[in-house]
Amino acid sequence: MKTASPRLAYLLLTLTALFWSGNFVLARAMHASVAPMTLSFARWAIALCLLLPFGLRPAWQQRALWLPYWRRLLLLALLGVTGFNSLAYWGLQYTAATNAVLLNSFIPILIVLFGALFFGMKIGLRQALAVGISFIGVLFIVAHGDWQRLAALDINRGDAVVFLAMVAWALYTLLLKPLPPALDRIGLLTVLVAIGLLGIVPLFVAELASGRHTPLSGGTLATFAYVGTLPSVAAYYFYNLGVARVGAARAGMFIHLMQGFGAVLSMLFLGEALQWYHLAGIGLILSGVVLATRAGK
Repeated sequence: MKTASPRLAYLLLTLTALFWSGNFVLARAMHASVAPMTLSFARWAIALCLLLPFGLRPAWQQRALWLPYWRRLLLLALLGVTGFNSLAYWGLQYTAATNAVLLNSFIPILIVLFGALFFGMKIGLRQALAVGISFIGVLFIVAHGDWQRLAALDINRGDAVVFLAMVAWALYTLLLKPLPPALDRIGLLTVLVAIGLLGIVPLFVAELASGRHTPLSGGTLATFAYVGTLPSVAAYYFYNLGVARVGAARAGMFIHLMQGFGAVLSMLFLGEALQWYHLAGIGLILSGVVLATRAGK
């Protein structure tokens, strides 16, 4: 499947948000048992094993298409596979899954901001205002509604690391769109995962050398099985198709579905509850997104 109809693309992007929400919640649930770089390495090692039988041939056959873009592919892999996942899992060692999921909602605003700064996209006064409003919402979440924490720079490091992961994903989304539409998406994903996994290896080795080991059990193996399939192979393939079909901006908007999916999953499996600062922060972020969308139209 090289292209997708808009309706199918929207369905696939919805499933992507669901699978990624489960990934965040599961990573938080297992944070005491599974080391973050071990989880990242296991996830993409499993994903690559699943992709190779289907993606190696088209990747090789289309090498003349993607080799001219090798620098972009290297950057995409380091941002979207190595960076985003490793940072997210690291951040979830120190912050709640609810915080991490809600921070994902800032990605569309980051796409607008970085698009204007680095990719020649035009940004008007209303969009600039939208960025500011949404950023205040992010500050609400990371400061837990206490502005004195910001003044004292007393910010949860997990929230800060997760925010860096969001930056990586916004850049990944913007860099993904210019690739040739004729590229086979399974082949492309195979190339990105292979490169990204190589980037994770030194982080994984450093974690082991530090003495952080993950004991194998039924729970850890089940965790590896989930993160290596649905939020990796399926979700990335769906997201890449969605960006190719409906564009980076529209595809990025579907990340907002993670708010609902993530909140429900966090309450059911982690016992987390939405706090007032979560609601205030997400309200400001969504207000900025709506303002940016209307300005874009």
